[in-house]
Amino acid sequence: QTKTGIALLYDEVSENAYDIRLKLTKEVLTIQKQDVVCVSGSDHSANHRTVTLRRQPVGGLGLSIKGGAEHKVPVVISKIFKDQAADQTGMLFIGDAIIQVNGINVESATHEEVVHLLRNAGDEVTITVQYLREAPSFLKLPLGSPGPSSDHSSGASSPLFDSGLHLNGNSTNTAPSSPSSPIANEPKYEKRWLDTLSVPLSMARISRYKTGTDKLRSNAFEVLALDGVSTGILQFYTAQESADWLRAISTNISDLTLQNMKMANKCCSPSDQVIHMGWVNERLEGTDSSQLYKFKFLALKGSSFYIFSTPPVSTLDWVRAEKIYNLCEVLFKIHKLWLADDCWLQANLYLGIHQDFDLEDQRPYCFSVMVGHGKSHYFNVELGSELAVWEKSFQRAIFLEVQRTGSKTYMCSWQGDTLCFTVDFALGFTCFDSKTKNVLWRFKFSQLKGSSDDGKTRVKLLFQNLDTKQIETKELEFQDLTAVLHCIHSFIAAKVASVDPVFIDSQSIARKYMYSN
Repeated sequence: QTKTGIALLYDEVSENAYDIRLKLTKEVLTIQKQDVVCVSGSDHSANHRTVTLRRQPVGGLGLSIKGGAEHKVPVVISKIFKDQAADQTGMLFIGDAIIQVNGINVESATHEEVVHLLRNAGDEVTITVQYLREAPSFLKLPLGSPGPSSDHSSGASSPLFDSGLHLNGNSTNTAPSSPSSPIANEPKYEKRWLDTLSVPLSMARISRYKTGTDKLRSNAFEVLALDGVSTGILQFYTAQESADWLRAISTNISDLTLQNMKMANKCCSPSDQVIHMGWVNERLEGTDSSQLYKFKFLALKGSSFYIFSTPPVSTLDWVRAEKIYNLCEVLFKIHKLWLADDCWLQANLYLGIHQDFDLEDQRPYCFSVMVGHGKSHYFNVELGSELAVWEKSFQRAIFLEVQRTGSKTYMCSWQGDTLCFTVDFALGFTCFDSKTKNVLWRFKFSQLKGSSDDGKTRVKLLFQNLDTKQIETKELEFQDLTAVLHCIHSFIAAKVASVDPVFIDSQSIARKYMYSN
């Protein structure tokens, strides 16, 4: 997706916002700021321009100004009136900060002082200007060309209103003066959008939240490159504009991630392919409120679920993961969606295995991944579409791993005997003596009618005998009960998906609600 548009760059320190232009390509987001450049002549810096204006009997200097030291901004040209003195020079632009008037430095002058100086400077006024690239948005400077001469401002001069210097000043000369026209060999200037920062989108991430908080920025977000370079806070005029840009940038990041995955998969065996990867925010449990969430990079590859602090770039990087879990032994669970009517949907996808979470945070699009020993990771993504992709990807990665593995065997015990418990994709459940290998019992997946556990090590599995139709209870004790329960769930879900894929799709809460919206 390619896109261009006007936005604001918000400075959290000064609390000012500046006009910028965004340029989005397939691989890069570029921030442009307006500046005045020399397009012909000897002056290539265009940093400071000194211009002589001849005050005209009608129209005066032909410009208006805003700002002043009392508002911690320089005095800037806010209007230039077409075909009048300032416009005729071809060297002055809306957004130019006035540095000197007739050799007097006015960088620290108030609005009224500059107005007084300009109005009493005589018929010929020499001003030195420099284009203010970061003009605060409260000055409301137009981005366009000189306006119509009828566009006058009136009333008392104020830093937030234009003081018109198109009116006659204290001129002693009543005869028409020659126009302030550019001389042939003088340099020519133009106001242009110039690239000031380019952020590569490969492995980039987006944040809509104020740093270290759950406070959502209003119509604003930040894009951070892989190397940590930030766009700064991009602010938009409407919620629709913000949403459109967020989607467009996210789409391009996703497309590049897909390319990276394809390249990585060329170096991997068919059983070790990357199914999905991307940035999320992980909630840090038991920490103070200043560090609620931290960026993490997740990947589903081969038989494993990886959690990284930075994305894996080379083949060797895969061993640097903070955590690695076997896909058969994890459980994906959606917690929050944000619906179109701003209601929360608290969703428990998988009944029978419950885990209590404090869901009081304000972030939508949350999911958790439960792992062994009763532990879990709680994540948040920026868009509902991302949540749907993670849900689908976890399902696919787990189902593929179950089919590849075929079976998993766990050591267990009951009444002092050491036993082996096998979950097999084709055969179902088998329990046998670890020493003699004698099969003690075997049941199909369809015969499992229920289960209960003590939340620690013991589980009761309720099977229906096909002949007698009676329920038989089998009790077992495992070192890591959670991992075994997750494995049973993974195998049964994969079995159902192989028989009835439509049923699995119908259970997708994220896709059902996100795509209907």
